[in-house]
Amino acid sequence: MTDVLTDEIARFVRAVGPDPDETLIEMDEYAAAEGFPHVGPEVGSFLRVVARLADAERVFEFGSGYGYSAYWFAEALPEAGEIVLTEVDEDELDLAREYMAAGGYDGIARYELGDAMATIDRYDGLFDVVLIDHQKERYADAFEAVRDDVPVGGVVVADNAITASVVDFEDLLEWAQGGSPADPNEHTRGVIDYLETVRADPAFETVAVPLGEGIAVSYRVE
Repeated sequence: MTDVLTDEIARFVRAVGPDPDETLIEMDEYAAAEGFPHVGPEVGSFLRVVARLADAERVFEFGSGYGYSAYWFAEALPEAGEIVLTEVDEDELDLAREYMAAGGYDGIARYELGDAMATIDRYDGLFDVVLIDHQKERYADAFEAVRDDVPVGGVVVADNAITASVVDFEDLLEWAQGGSPADPNEHTRGVIDYLETVRADPAFETVAVPLGEGIAVSYRVE
């Protein structure tokens, strides 16, 4: 992890936020033991609040890993709600099933093994909240694939919008200040392309939130 918050501020944010249940604690311990780059409790609790504020009934994730962010979302959804988890790693998706079932959320979860970009095409209807957290170079494509499925008042959240082990913040900052990074790597270029795409879309208003490794939150205004 390359969190944008200091350790002290991160501890404060965790302390003020909702208390994780036993399953979330176990999931955090798994991430620490395996070095798995999950969003962490600071972002997870924020995602839950976003879902509550959007009065979300349906959530779609581009990249779910072992279900950590989905678990945070699930508590905010109604019993008749739906969250679609997508993952290319079968073992991780199986683990997500176990964790979601342990929390009592298996009934609202849909588990999709394979490419999220192909999966979204199989779903009809609107998604109140969308999380984009897969290959950075495909972020902009993911947004374009789902934008028409997000209603006014809906939210699209992209992880790693400020930093990550493969994202160069100095290049992002240069771009944000009006410059043109000389040779950004494909992951950094992907984040830049995504931010350019959502900021240029008049139907969405976007802000960067410095939690975890940074998230871009885009709210549909029209």
